[in-house]
Amino acid sequence: MATGLPFDLGETVDMLRDTVRDFARKEIAPRAAEIDRRNEFPAELWRKLGDLGVLGLTVSEEYGGTGLGYLAHMVALEEISRGSASVGLSYGAHSNLCVNQLHRNGSPEQKRRWLPKLVSGEFVGALAMSEANAGSDVLGMKTRAVKKGSRYVLNGSKMWITNGGDADVMIVYAYTDPAAGPKGLTAFVVEKGTAGLSAGSHLDKLGMRGSNTYPIFLEDCEVPEEHVLGGVGNGTRVLMSGLDYERAILAAGPLGIMAACMDVVIPYVHERKQFGQAIGEFELMQGKLADMYTTWQASRAYVYAVGKACDRADHARTLRKDAAGAILYAAERATWMANQAIQVLGGNGYINEYPTGRLWRDAKLYEIGAGTSEIRRMLIGRELFSETT
Repeated sequence: MATGLPFDLGETVDMLRDTVRDFARKEIAPRAAEIDRRNEFPAELWRKLGDLGVLGLTVSEEYGGTGLGYLAHMVALEEISRGSASVGLSYGAHSNLCVNQLHRNGSPEQKRRWLPKLVSGEFVGALAMSEANAGSDVLGMKTRAVKKGSRYVLNGSKMWITNGGDADVMIVYAYTDPAAGPKGLTAFVVEKGTAGLSAGSHLDKLGMRGSNTYPIFLEDCEVPEEHVLGGVGNGTRVLMSGLDYERAILAAGPLGIMAACMDVVIPYVHERKQFGQAIGEFELMQGKLADMYTTWQASRAYVYAVGKACDRADHARTLRKDAAGAILYAAERATWMANQAIQVLGGNGYINEYPTGRLWRDAKLYEIGAGTSEIRRMLIGRELFSETT
């Protein structure tokens, strides 16, 4: 395996990395190609990840977590993604988009009800926010929730929901007061088996195959009022602060893909012979390796710095541009890295016997999910402009 610069993240995080890397090497990486081919998540991994203790890294011990924080969560996602980016994506959707949102915004009763089973891996979690016509413009969603006695009746649909059809617990956003605009949005916790909740077939995607992604349908779906997350009308605050942490944490997924690229390329340039010598002996190839390595390390440094910032305080507006910046840079560099890995392997890089094509297909998702590269650039520029006015 390719090794990089030690970043002095602390003994606990370094031990966590070793543990997760060993698990991913044994339990995930050998299955990565088959997961991609079948486009199915290996469900038994949830309980194994729960037993490993990585499903609640940002959750306090009171609710079954370890409370190690966001940097630790990044490192776990990085190493899982090194084994399989699609497993890493489903892991991130569960442990960050659902579990962390619930831990940050839930009442004590809500946390006691759902977090222990989510953290143990008994439950699968998801977040249902985007819609077919409300992706980048997420506040343009059309899903509605109407109060009916002690319950809310939800109607609408969601799209591109990672873990959606498998989820036991799903955080769903809907407008309780459409006329109020952003102040009329509310988050709900919807349980599996709720009448009116259904999922379509999981999507046949270009990459991240095996990270099950579904359309979700809500038809007169009745949810108890005690399932409101963060208060009625507070959904925009919950959503936007959650997006910052989502971008920050998911930036570690591309780091894992970059590491996987190096894991493929380094042995190959020793083994592959042309013109009577290993291709790694050619200066052009050494230059390519140097560019890949330095890009990987620079990306790690930025993402880890953002992870440390997440751990220093509760959500701060100043975090927003760098959470977007970290995933913007890491995502685009991971796609570039996978492209370079294909080039290094030449003809072999273009056939599915080797993982480089899968790595490229998986990396591309991170330029689209959790806000496209274009949205991230807009957000960063807006934040920088507002700081100088």
